[in-house]
Amino acid sequence: MKHLPKSTLTEILNDPYGFTYKEMSEVIGEDKARALYAKLYKQPFHKKNLSISTKKVYKSSDTEKYVYELKDNRYIETVFIKRRDGGTVCVSTQVGCSVGCIFCESGRNGFVRNLTPSEIVQQVILIRQKVNRIVFMGMGEPLDNVDELFKVLEILTASYGYAWSPKRITVSTIGVAKGLKRFLEESDCHLAVSLHSPYPDERRSLMPVEKAFPACDIIETIKQYDFTHQRRVSFEYIVFKNLNDDLQHAKALVCLLDKVPCRVNLIRFHAIPNVSLESSDLARMEAFRDTLNAAGIVC
Repeated sequence: MKHLPKSTLTEILNDPYGFTYKEMSEVIGEDKARALYAKLYKQPFHKKNLSISTKKVYKSSDTEKYVYELKDNRYIETVFIKRRDGGTVCVSTQVGCSVGCIFCESGRNGFVRNLTPSEIVQQVILIRQKVNRIVFMGMGEPLDNVDELFKVLEILTASYGYAWSPKRITVSTIGVAKGLKRFLEESDCHLAVSLHSPYPDERRSLMPVEKAFPACDIIETIKQYDFTHQRRVSFEYIVFKNLNDDLQHAKALVCLLDKVPCRVNLIRFHAIPNVSLESSDLARMEAFRDTLNAAGIVC
């Protein structure tokens, strides 16, 4: 066993969820690491191992929103989306967000800090429901916290952890170039890209990061990788009334995504305070969808 500072051993014993098997075994040995991993991920959870707590739960007919309190008295949100046979957990990766999308509530107070791998994993553990899928679409930009993200993905998919198939996990991003390339090369999980407009100037007005990470560059990067098998890439498109919901936008989107085997998720906008955007109506969304479907893009 490697000789490491005692504080490292203390961290593992007090807050074990954020450590990979390799990190843990280097400190406490393989046998103890294997036993601790079995206790953490193969047995009912123990409250004494948790470093975050549930502050509030808001329930509706199809969702449950959990507000978690962190040790530094910060708060994050996690959403459980109910399905007939279980549900999807939407987890956060940061406290706040630096991206600044005008339609997103969580980034309005700016970026505070990255979440630790433990704080991310525990969001899943604290959902006492049958979880079928995990999506990294909560607070924060996952690829701005890429090292911790990859630790979490390893814990979720490795045989000694949750042993989930990568096909049950989706990571959403605005397209951070360095993190995107690493994700495409090192992960088998699904990818979702926040797009919201086929036009650069319009996308920049919604998402200032278009200036740093243009959608056309993101798509060209994606085209270099294989998405023809089980791995999937999708594009998220919030449909705003009288902004990006006409057929001209739909046709421009078809052109932009030419030769990309993908899906487009058309999303209704849920109003937030002091933002004048509105959700498109059902008829326009259906016409938009039909235009994409006719061009071979699944919605």
